[in-house]
Amino acid sequence: MLMDSKKLEELVKKYWNCETSLEEEQQLREYFRGGNIPESWRETAALFRYFDEQKSKTTDSQFDETVLASIKKMPARKEGRVVKWVAASMRIAAGVAVLLAAIYFVRQELRSDTAMASAEDTFEDPQQAFEETKKALLMISKGFGRAEQQAKKINMFNEAQEKVQTTESEL
Repeated sequence: MLMDSKKLEELVKKYWNCETSLEEEQQLREYFRGGNIPESWRETAALFRYFDEQKSKTTDSQFDETVLASIKKMPARKEGRVVKWVAASMRIAAGVAVLLAAIYFVRQELRSDTAMASAEDTFEDPQQAFEETKKALLMISKGFGRAEQQAKKINMFNEAQEKVQTTESEL
């Protein structure tokens, strides 16, 4: 393809300023593929030929196949010590949170019952004092029973999580 030097210079200048259209770039490629390139444009022609060679070397499918093969060669990631430590810490933190919540609710219940009982702070009848003590201990027992139920739920969750992690690591 023949092109006058003024138009060639203008197109190359536009190309380096990233202002060319696709058609103009195609014209430049075709021109620099030809054999009659002036000496002043040989370096630019070599650059365009290099771009063409690189473009023909790899296709998208080859790239995809190369990347997928690399991924398949990578070893499966195993859970590190830090991750296990964090998971164990989270279990402990959950247990402590449940315990603190149980203590809070028991104390709230005791305070509300104590406010009513403070009017009858002392008992002259030992049987009545015994009955009130028994009610207070039953109330505490119920609070601990609820806390124990919550702790069992957390323990069941932790066991299920360990089973899932064991199953994932075996795969």
